[in-house]
Formats: sequence, C-alpha cells, structure tokens
Amino acid sequence: MMINSSEKKITGNWTFNGQKMVEDEQCKRIYWLRDNHLRRITSDQSGWDVLYQDPEDMRYWELIYEHSELQGGGPPSLIQLSKEDAGSKYAI
Repeated sequence: MMINSSEKKITGNWTFNGQKMVEDEQCKRIYWLRDNHLRRITSDQSGWDVLYQDPEDMRYWELIYEHSELQGGGPPSLIQLSKEDAGSKYAI
C-alpha cells in the first residue's frame, strides 16, 4: 500500500462494469495514501491539483485528475515532483 522508493507516478483507472464506472485498485490506493499517509501541503489556485509530502522520505507528490473531459476530472494520479517543481508551482 505504501509508496515504493522507485515509484514516480501512480495512475488510477476506471472501468465500466456494464452498469457503472468502477475504480481500480490504484484509485483505492491513491485515496488511502491521501487519507492515511501523505501530508497535505497546499493546493493550486484552481483547487484541483493538491501537493502532498511523504513523511517517510520527504518526497513531494501531486494529486491531479488528468482527464478533465470526464466527470470529476476522471480517475486520480499521484505524480512525484522535485522540490524545485513543487516550489515553482505551489510557491512553497
């Protein structure tokens, strides 16, 4: 469930089960990490992109929704950001 040191991106997906869209295990993992492990730092001006930090290795992670054409922005993705990129986008 935790983030492996070699991971750079965790991408969730949705599938249609014949009746509704269903989140895959990566979506569930991202939400678990967000709610139970990662420390929220700030969000961008839109409020959609959120910066988190892993308290174990201090890496920055950005929670984004890459499919704006889908309801709610689509499934989530967590993308590792360098300290410089996090500072530039989020003014930290």
